[in-house]
Amino acid sequence: MKFSLVIDLERYSPDQDMEKAARHLLEMVQMADRGGFEVVWASEHHAIEMTIGPAPFQLLAWFGANTDNIRLGTAVVQAPYWHPIKLAGEVGMLDLLTGGRVEFGIGRGAYQREFDRMMGGMDQHKGVAYMQEMVPVLQALWAGDVAHDGEFWQFPSSTVAPKPLQKPHPPLWVAARHPTTYDWALPLGCNIMSWALTRPFSEVVKYKAQFEEALERSPGVERPHFATMRHTAVYDKSEDWPMYVDAVTNVSGIFENLFKQLGEVKNGFADPVDLKALANREEYDREAMHRDLIFGTPDEVIAKLKPYEDLGVDNFFYRASFGLPHDVQKRSLQLFIDEVMPAFEDSRYQPVAQAAE
Repeated sequence: MKFSLVIDLERYSPDQDMEKAARHLLEMVQMADRGGFEVVWASEHHAIEMTIGPAPFQLLAWFGANTDNIRLGTAVVQAPYWHPIKLAGEVGMLDLLTGGRVEFGIGRGAYQREFDRMMGGMDQHKGVAYMQEMVPVLQALWAGDVAHDGEFWQFPSSTVAPKPLQKPHPPLWVAARHPTTYDWALPLGCNIMSWALTRPFSEVVKYKAQFEEALERSPGVERPHFATMRHTAVYDKSEDWPMYVDAVTNVSGIFENLFKQLGEVKNGFADPVDLKALANREEYDREAMHRDLIFGTPDEVIAKLKPYEDLGVDNFFYRASFGLPHDVQKRSLQLFIDEVMPAFEDSRYQPVAQAAE
């Protein structure tokens, strides 16, 4: 099982310095690079301070220029906000500038608030159809000239320049929960990324079962990778866990606001909603989050991660961004690198060129 870092440029108050937040972001990525993480993933979001990601390709190019080995992934580009020719060209340019280190993740979009601003109020669930039209078109554009006359995009014969260094294109990833997404994505050669939010490990088991069942329905498809993401923090003393659960609780209240438009957003800062008033409030039980999220001392975190390895998770996404102080985030990541990763065989990423030496 390999490990990847999911981290956002984040602020929760206008008092937090943006330049300091950006420096911290890069320092965390550099730590992950030195520590043997396989991929760093950057998201796309708009007009939100909790996840500042209007230009994921710029961010990843910056990471690439300041690291040596770690691969550079989008988790995820929001398909409805892009034109296929522009998106295919952005991926090709980033792959060229970073020596072929791109992992390309795509999704339908997450927040209705964003769709209200970026897509004229379109129902966010309709983003699935945009994603499904987009991926085959990208593959064709990376191969050469193609004309397209689809439901959402139409253009005469065209290709993109530059082409990606990786052939036929960078690895593709799709954010998936519903079985129909697996059935659509696997025949196109897409890897699967999943996120159980704050739900128990049984939710990850369900996603992995859907993945295996979809593979059975797609004979002849080369087996892709299955990844899952969890809020993760490693600390020195077991009794410190309330601080980490409090941080996730606050961020979850903001997430619920953005996802369901339950509260105000002022100058990009969303008010957290009262989780106790939600129908799915059991997902935010403090003891359950302490149990189910990857929080603990190094030994506790190793014990929590072993079932993921046993389940057959190919890549575990360490989600670092949930409002913790910068020094706490760095301490957690260093403990993970020094004391958790050695418990997992071959967990440290080596680029192909290095592995062949």
